[in-house]
This record gives sequence, C-alpha cells and structure tokens, in this order.
Amino acid sequence: MATCTFWVDGKPYQAEEGTNLVDAAKTHGIFIPSLCYFQHIDPPLGTCRTCTCKINGRHSPACTEAVKEGLKVEVNTPELMDIRKALVEMMFAEGNHFCPACEKSGNCDLQHMGYELGISQSRFPHLFKDRLIDYQPKRMVMEHNRCIKCRRCVEEIFTTDGKRVFNYINRGNETRVGIDYEQEARLSDSDAEKAMAICPTGAIMVRGKSLSKPFGDRAFDLKSTQKHYSYNILDKPRATHFEKKTIATVSLAGCFGCHMSLLDIDTEILDIAELVSFNKSPLTDIKSFTQRCHLGLVEGGCCNTENIETLRKFREMCDTLVVMGECAVWGGLPAMRNTIPLGECLEEAYLNSVTSEPDATIVPYHEDLPKILNRVYACNEIVKVDYTIPGCPPSATHIWKVIKSLLWGEEYSLLYSEFKYD
Repeated sequence: MATCTFWVDGKPYQAEEGTNLVDAAKTHGIFIPSLCYFQHIDPPLGTCRTCTCKINGRHSPACTEAVKEGLKVEVNTPELMDIRKALVEMMFAEGNHFCPACEKSGNCDLQHMGYELGISQSRFPHLFKDRLIDYQPKRMVMEHNRCIKCRRCVEEIFTTDGKRVFNYINRGNETRVGIDYEQEARLSDSDAEKAMAICPTGAIMVRGKSLSKPFGDRAFDLKSTQKHYSYNILDKPRATHFEKKTIATVSLAGCFGCHMSLLDIDTEILDIAELVSFNKSPLTDIKSFTQRCHLGLVEGGCCNTENIETLRKFREMCDTLVVMGECAVWGGLPAMRNTIPLGECLEEAYLNSVTSEPDATIVPYHEDLPKILNRVYACNEIVKVDYTIPGCPPSATHIWKVIKSLLWGEEYSLLYSEFKYD
C-alpha cells in the first residue's frame, strides 16, 4: 500500500494510505481519545464522538476517517479539547457512574478517558436516572445506568451460528441495549466474558466473574496512553512566599475518609505543621470559626439543611474553597439515593428495616433535627467552588500538592497515578 503524507496541527506525518486516522496518529505519539473505536470493526462505529477533530476544516470523528494524501487534521486546539472534554463529561452526567462502587473501576474505558482529559468534575448537572437493571439473562447483569450506547456489544457478540445477542431497542432518548435471552443462554463462557471485556463501562457484568483487582494491577492505574501526560494544578504559578497559612476543614455527607487521607503523609506532617494552622476543623475540635481562613477544605456533599448552612459559612469565611472527594464533587456514594424518592428511602430505612426495639418503626422527626433534602447535592450546586479534588478518597500526595500550590503558588504537576476517581 502506498505511503502518503498527512498533516496534524500543521506538522507533516507519514502513514500507509487508508490507515485509520486514530491508529495513524497513535503511531506518531499523537493522542486522540476514543471510546467506541475498535481496530477490527469495519466500518468504524463513530457513535461516541469522543475522537472529534477538525478534518479538512469540518468537525468529524477521527475514527471514521482514513488517512490519504494531503489530509489536514486539527487535534489539539483549545476548542477541540474542550469539545471532547464536554462529550465525556456529559456521559458521566447522563449515567450513574459511581466509580468507587463499580466492579469495573480501574478497567473502565470511560473512566480512563476522564483521567486522560483531566476531568475533575462535570460542568453538567447529573441526571440520576433510575433505569432498568436487567437480571434476567442467564449469566449476565445489564446495568443500563452505565451504558453509553457505543454499539460495541451489538457489533461484536454473536452465537456460534451468527445470531446477535445484543441489539438496540426503542428510539431517541428511550434507546437502550436489549439482550436476546435465548441467544445469551447459548453463548460460551468465553464469549460471555468477552462481552463484559469489550464494554467500555461496567454496563455488562458476568455473574461470578468480578474484575476487581488491587490498585496497580488494573488496566488504567499507573500509565497514561499519552506520551507526555501532564496535569498542572495552576496554569500560572504565583510567586512563592512561605508565610504561615490558616486552613479550615469540615466533613458533610461523607465518611471522613478524605480527612484520614489528608493526614496520611507520614513524617511530612512535621514540616507542614510549621506552615499551616487549622482553625474550625474536626482535626482541632474547634467548633466555630475564630478568624478568616486562607483556605477551606470540604469533604462530603449536602444531604440536609445543616450541611447547606455549614457549607455557606465556609464559603463566607474562606478565601479559597476546595472540595475533595467524590461525595463533595458530585454527590458520590450518598447520591445513590438520588434515583429513589425520598419517601421510599425513609420508609425502607425506618419502617421496613429490622430493629431490635419493639414498635420502633417510626420515621424520626423533631424540630432540632436537620431536615433531609430531596436529594444529595454536590457542593458546587450550593456555593461557588474554587477547586475540586476527585478521588474516594484522593491520595494525601494529591491533596497536599493542591494545598501547597493554591496557598504558596508552588508549581506542581499531578502524576497520572495520582489522579483517580476511586
């Protein structure tokens, strides 16, 4: 096959004519994010649009383009990078992707693209849809809240006699991937596991075949796909002045795990003590602000009226407000109740649950008790947030890099292995 010259961001490269643009770019160390693309699926699916580039002046998915002589491609312009981030953010917001509780965390392509694109939170509100979880297949569980409708399973999974197992049903916003139960039962064990493996999220799971592994053994824990991965905390580092700063911290609707991680810096905490004092914080048992603080650290989202009041006070009393952990960033695990009406949650917790107290099945109510909100809210839905630190919990290194960068203007870059959602 003839070799041709194509152009990416104004630079010439060579590849065999007809090579898929995503593959040709990857050969030359150029990262084009993609979710639905598989080399052996022809024609390419082009469903997720995560690989959108400007090709000969028009916006188009790179995975549906073959390299030819003189092809001109724009990849890393600010506009295109923002478009691709927005597409992935919308996928997170549209589905219920609870990474810390998902069996595929660490092996999830959607999660991986979030890391590669440096997405710490979605600019779009989470929908928290209550979609069907299909337990009827013989070996599989289909979690429609995680499905991004990429068509991989539709195009790749067949029985030995060529019958489709998955297919699209319904139309428009109601489209979902359905399973032919009869054909699914005929799949071999290896083909069932193949369906789970090719799914870019945790939408298809095979019973008894968990993907859970320790951190470091999963596919997307340690090494970036990009040749030069960089996530800078500050775009423009400020002048460094190491005067002592005051920090306030609080835990709202969370588990206090982020605070435990905050302290997990071993002997370095002795150095930090010279530069930081804690004001209102469970770490000091100071219940109220005694002064204005340079920085406020908040973990947990808002599930009741007291959480909202506390968060607003932090915004008022802190020059810079940082939220840390998945619960604070978008609701996290407590937000799993957002798909269920509040009345049903209270009934299940207090009226239908087993109790050791006779006749104690009553929903508690008192004027001194904080009122439970209709759903769990992310902190940025209540107040203006200056910086977000994802993770469940974030590592101590990640947290302190952010703190030192924001307070003293030091230049820090996060390693790929430090930027995680679980």
